[in-house]
Amino acid sequence: MSMLKEFKEFAVKGNVIDLAVAVIIGGAFGKIVSSFVNDIVMPPIGMLIGGVDFKDLNIILKDATTDAAGEAVAAVTINYGMFIQNVIDFAIIAFVIFLAIKGINNMTKKKEAPAPPPPPPAHTTSEKLLEEIRDLLKKQ
Repeated sequence: MSMLKEFKEFAVKGNVIDLAVAVIIGGAFGKIVSSFVNDIVMPPIGMLIGGVDFKDLNIILKDATTDAAGEAVAAVTINYGMFIQNVIDFAIIAFVIFLAIKGINNMTKKKEAPAPPPPPPAHTTSEKLLEEIRDLLKKQ
């Protein structure tokens, strides 16, 4: 019974709920960025390099064939176009998260007042006399 109680305390802590919300929002944000890259960024880039769709960029290692039973065997390819799109997705997501964290840090950073200079040490009359003697000896 105590394990169930511990799990309940763990599950309802604010950090776990915040993490769950962050994962859900992050997934939705990832879809938005993927759409932005696929539908807005990549078409003009593809047009600039000759009308190529990045999704179609690949290296064929083995052509598609049909086996003895007449079933199609898919081609073996290295899909570097999809890799390029994923790298661009990642770069955009990383940059936006960087900007968000930087903005949050700037908002939460407290303006620290400069520390006041330390008060001069309290001198007794004998200490003042000793300092004067020291200063006179330094001059000689």
